[in-house]
Amino acid sequence: MEPALLDGQGLITVAAGRPRVGQIRCFEHPSRAGFWLVKRVDAVHDNGTITVLSDNRTSTLADSRTFGPVPVAGSYRVLLRVPRRQT
Repeated sequence: MEPALLDGQGLITVAAGRPRVGQIRCFEHPSRAGFWLVKRVDAVHDNGTITVLSDNRTSTLADSRTFGPVPVAGSYRVLLRVPRRQT
């Protein structure tokens, strides 16, 4: 599967709404402060966490397969992908 976002592409996010399977969410890496990830929700759990997976699962393990479920609090729903500016 192709990645949903390209390198350098911007995002417009909102910290509202309940996550749903298939939704793209943005959140801070659980063990790397200041490093943000954009992943697709694979499962929503009753304990306030979500399981997230990369769209391109063969090239990265930076998702819940490595660090487990992430808290919904502090995650943001991606509303819009902003195209890269052509120069």
